[in-house]
Parts: sequence; structure tokens; C-alpha cells
Amino acid sequence: MDFDDTPEEAAFRAAARTWLAANAQPRSSTNSLLVNQETGDFSQAFPHARAWQARKFDGGFGAIYFPAEVGGRGGNSLQNMVFMEEEARFDVPATNHFMIVNRGCCSLLLKKGSAAQQRDLIRPSLRGDLIWCQLFSEPGAGSDLAGVRTRAERDGDHWVVTGQKIWTSNAQLADWGVLVARTDPAVPKHKGLTFFIVDMKSPGITLRPIKQLTGGSNFNEVFLDGLRVPDAHRIGGVGEGWKVVIAFLAGERSNIAIKELQPLINSLVQLASDTEIDGRPAIEDGGVRERIASFYIREAGVRFTVQRMLTALSRNEEPGPEIAIGKLVLGTLVQEMTAFALDLMQAQGMVTDPEHAPFAGVWQTEWLGSVVDRLGGGTDEIMRNVIGERILGLPEDVRVDKAVPFNQIGVARA
Repeated sequence: MDFDDTPEEAAFRAAARTWLAANAQPRSSTNSLLVNQETGDFSQAFPHARAWQARKFDGGFGAIYFPAEVGGRGGNSLQNMVFMEEEARFDVPATNHFMIVNRGCCSLLLKKGSAAQQRDLIRPSLRGDLIWCQLFSEPGAGSDLAGVRTRAERDGDHWVVTGQKIWTSNAQLADWGVLVARTDPAVPKHKGLTFFIVDMKSPGITLRPIKQLTGGSNFNEVFLDGLRVPDAHRIGGVGEGWKVVIAFLAGERSNIAIKELQPLINSLVQLASDTEIDGRPAIEDGGVRERIASFYIREAGVRFTVQRMLTALSRNEEPGPEIAIGKLVLGTLVQEMTAFALDLMQAQGMVTDPEHAPFAGVWQTEWLGSVVDRLGGGTDEIMRNVIGERILGLPEDVRVDKAVPFNQIGVARA
């Protein structure tokens, strides 16, 4: 593992810092929690996040690893990671909340899209002028994503799609969506899926927002009733949708793993300094200091693990197990830190009015929303399976339906 930038990487990092300093304010201890503030009502923050993405794009930092002909910088994934590290130190809106899917779609369109799709969709999507959503999970197929039951049946030059998706982030804001549907139920579940892009303004799409614990409604149920999708909007071959899904999820997990947690720890230290236990600052209590130290050590472990991923990218190598490990540890760590913050606040931990409690509303929202990082991009259980089977070489989990035609798999009934 190499912690030092090459001369080229150092020059890029310096350019990123210079641009960020000219376009944003450094993040302070009083606003550092906003680095993870993607779990509240995103519809209110969305205009600011969209404007920030447009500014980054126009400044040459919004599509770093995309070619110049579509508005990118012509850089690489490592430079994108470096910019994310630097950006986390500034008080700017979070754009990863919607740009993870946007960038994934643009990468697919660059490889497999038509000339018209590349011309009309990629540049505005990278700038944030068009928003995408991910129509994957279903009521009966979340962690078992290959078990989707949404059907797509061929009708001439179109596919007729019928089914339901759930937990679809930003569907209410989206112009386009990526969809995985079952096109052949007579083969095993991983082999009968096909991948499409969908115009979210098409007839046959009905949205129903889901009220979340945080008070926001970023997730949605999406009902597809006779939706007609042109075959020209199919990405990859018929029955090859699982390969496309895997590429998407790998990119999502790497973005989750790169989150900067040091500002969260700094805020926790500030909270412990401002809170009293038996008339003394909580930060002076040995148990509190030990707990915060344990958070710091685990955060450092994630940070150094991500550094291994950056080192691999720097050497033009594919990242290895670091993505799954970082993603697994991060979700639990954020949840434990925010829960500890509420414990420190004692009765005020139940208060969401900022006039009556320090940091009120922010810590509560972070705690309630922290479960998202343990689900998005693969649940903890899925990550443990990935690590166990693909990294440690342990025997595969029992999958009795792996080779069974999908239409022969029973449906669980209440």
C-alpha cells in the first residue's frame, strides 16, 4: 500500500484543492455532519445539489473519468476518488446521492448505447440536468436481486413491462431509469434477466412515495402497468442483464466505501466537549474517550482499506476485496457513532428542535437514516457472503434454487 501521491496525482490533488477553495467554504466542526446528510428530505436539498454538480461539471471536476467528447476530463477513476476525498473537506451539497446512478448509466451508454443515446443523454446526465433512478429491488426481491418478478414480454420492436419496484431512490425526481426485468422465466433466475433504460415520463408508470423514519420521502414504490419500452432501449443482450447489474453494484459499493468519516468523528468530539456528565464535560470521562477512540481506530481501518483500493487504481489494477470490506464496516460504524451521540445527548437525544438542543435534528436524522448504508449496494449479509466466498474461499452459501428454472421456484405465501 502506497500512501504517497505520484507527481501526476499530487498535481491533480493540488488543482482540485485550488478549485474547491475558490468555489466552496471549508467544512467546520459545526457543519461537518452534513458530509453524510443524504438521509433526510432530499427533495429540499436537491436543487442545491444539482447546481453544485453543474458547477463541478463546468469546472472540469464533475465527470473526471469520462472522455472529453462528452464533457469529461479524460482522467481516471483514481483522480475521481482523490477529488471525492478533497471535496469531503468542504461545505458543499452531497451529489453522490443521485450521481452514482447517473455515472453508471453514462458508462453503460458509452459502451453499449446508440449514437443518439450518447448524443442526447450522456452530457446532460453528467451535468445533472437529467436525473436517473435505479429500478431494481422488488417487494420479494431485495437482497436476492436475481429473484425479480417484473415481466418484460416482447411485442414487435417493443417490450411490454408489468410489475412493481420498491425502495427506488429519487424516482419522483428522475427523468430516466435503469430497469432489470425477467424476459425468460423458463431458465434459472440469473439467466433470464434483461436490462433496459426507461423514460420515467412514459405512460404506464405510477409512483407512490414512501414516508421514511427521517421524515423524508426519497424512496418510492414504482408500479409498471403495460409500460412499453423500445427494444432500442435494451442494454446488453437478451438474458444478459445480470452481468450489467453486477457492474452497477460494484460502482455503487465503491462510492459508499469512500465516504469521509473523519468529520463525523470531529463532530462527535465536539458534542462530547459540549455535553456534561455529573457536572463535567463528557469528553473528560474515560469511558467516553475510550468509545470515541474505538470509533477513530475503526474509521482509520476503513480509510486505510480504501487507500489500498486507491493504490490498486494508481497501478492500473482492478480493486480487490477492499470495496466489500469498506462498505460492510462503514454502515455499522456510522450507525454506532450516531447512536452513541444520542446517548451523550441523554433526554435531548429525543428532541429534534434545534432551538432546544445542540445539533438537534441532525444527529437524530443521521441515526434514523444510517440503516440506508447497511442496505444500499447490498445488505450486510450479502457483503459477508461476498467476502467469505470470493475473498476467503469459504464454501458457498446453500442456494437450492440456483439451477432451477425460475417458473418452477415456489412463491412464499403468508
